[in-house]
Amino acid sequence: MEYYFSKNVNMPFDEAIEKVTEALKEEGFGVLTDIDVAATMKKKLDKDMPAYRILGACNPQFAYQALQTEDKVGVMLPCNVIVQEKGDHVEVSAVDPMASMQAIENEKLAGIAGEVKARLQKVVETL
Repeated sequence: MEYYFSKNVNMPFDEAIEKVTEALKEEGFGVLTDIDVAATMKKKLDKDMPAYRILGACNPQFAYQALQTEDKVGVMLPCNVIVQEKGDHVEVSAVDPMASMQAIENEKLAGIAGEVKARLQKVVETL
């Protein structure tokens, strides 16, 4: 089973970050964390790599429902979306929450994960 879904987009990296952030907002997600992996690798290891950011997205309503269903589900939150330079294009990828929730044996999470997946897929597809 794939654990993510992706789309290649033809736009500058910074524009892709803006579009992803706006699309997430339209689907009820906020970005709680924004990790600049390339900058961190340069600072910590003096290694260069293409632009790569991890956006930790959270939809508070679904997060609350999931936490009420399974109190340890927080180890799987937030839902990560990555934006990375791939040569002549930018790739946007999002975690498939259905795949990650399979590790938790709680059937009640499936409905929540399915709705979150649908919204994240819409974010990626609309770019």
